Amino acid sequence: MRKIVVVAGLLIGAALLTGSPAKAKLGCTCLKFGSAPACTSGTTACTFKGGGICVLPCDYQRPKVVKKKMGKKARKST
Repeated sequence: MRKIVVVAGLLIGAALLTGSPAKAKLGCTCLKFGSAPACTSGTTACTFKGGGICVLPCDYQRPKVVKKKMGKKARKST
């Protein structure tokens, strides 16, 4: 019985330590009354800033920043 527990512990430890590093930040699924659940950056962003309740962990990915394209400026002819 002891051998089975030791082997099971070693297998679980090997499975947890051999994975690749996570690329996504751990976030929080935020529930608010009257709106759809959304993934936020953490529990503080959900509870204090958003006024919701953190229910489940989720993979939070920051929204991509959109750069504005600058057009050519028209010259004023005087």
